Amino acid sequence: MTSQSQGIQQLLQAEKRAKDKLEEAKKRKGKRLKQAKEEATAEIDHYRLQREKEFRNKETNVMGSQGNLSAKIEEQTTEAIRNLTSSYHRNMEGMMKKLLSTIFDINPEIHPNFRPAV
Repeated sequence: MTSQSQGIQQLLQAEKRAKDKLEEAKKRKGKRLKQAKEEATAEIDHYRLQREKEFRNKETNVMGSQGNLSAKIEEQTTEAIRNLTSSYHRNMEGMMKKLLSTIFDINPEIHPNFRPAV
């Protein structure tokens, strides 16, 4: 009977050791999952920063060229306005004289299609 109780004791101890090893394995697994999650998060953050940097570089290149384009358009617009203004000042006096002469110098004439009543 003692050998039987000794065998039971050994089985209980073995079961306890197995349970402890199982709990330890679960803890290691949990730590490893947590570590893997942190590594994945760090890798994702690194990738995101890299892609954002590439995007900003491309955006700067595109927006920089658009900035030059808008500056060029602004310069052309200013030049066109300057040309129109100078043309206006050059031709205003002559045009006003022509307009006033047309209005005030009236030559009464009979219309060519007029037929006197006979």
